[in-house]
Amino acid sequence: MLRDPALRALVTQQLTAFAVQAAGAGQHHAAAVAVAITDEGPGADLPGFPQHTAWSEQAALILTRRALHLRKHAGQWALPGGRIDAGETAEQAALREMAEEVGLELGEDAVLGRLDDFVTRSGFVITPVVIWAGAAKHIQPNPAEVASIHRIPVTEFLRADAPMLANEGHSDQMVLRMPVGSHWIAAPTAAVLYQFREVCIEGRPTRVAHFEQPAFAWK
Repeated sequence: MLRDPALRALVTQQLTAFAVQAAGAGQHHAAAVAVAITDEGPGADLPGFPQHTAWSEQAALILTRRALHLRKHAGQWALPGGRIDAGETAEQAALREMAEEVGLELGEDAVLGRLDDFVTRSGFVITPVVIWAGAAKHIQPNPAEVASIHRIPVTEFLRADAPMLANEGHSDQMVLRMPVGSHWIAAPTAAVLYQFREVCIEGRPTRVAHFEQPAFAWK
């Protein structure tokens, strides 16, 4: 799947047609994450997944592993993102956080649209913002927040065994994971990835807000 004008037009069209479901912040903190579409290249480095040493124009998403010294969610998979500051839109926050975490600075013309808000067990309402990130060859992790950056091909999220659903006993709802290589990514990040696949690539208005998160993601 090439990161080309046809893909940008497809994702834009799908998001324009999608009726976003927003969640009121209530007692939760408002946050935004960047679902950034970029080129495949060095930086996958996953168990059971071949390490790429050359660049290609195959579409990929930017994911990070959070720094181990962070107070919350240390070492977990994440999309670039964080709290929405006073006076910011979700789009502005996603762009700012992406610049702060991986050094990729883009304008609001790179924003393609939003996916549904997702309320986390750890006290956040996350607004996913889909961004056309270009080749992004010179991104670097900010060690204060990010341990590593990974470019996961979009085709990896189209696997027949995705999503992985399981009942872990702490909720009536199923826990959602997305497989990558021989590993997996858990909700809430996995829920955003799954909805990106369903809405932006497959054109299906799939909802994910009801899916549960594993217990380790609650803290």
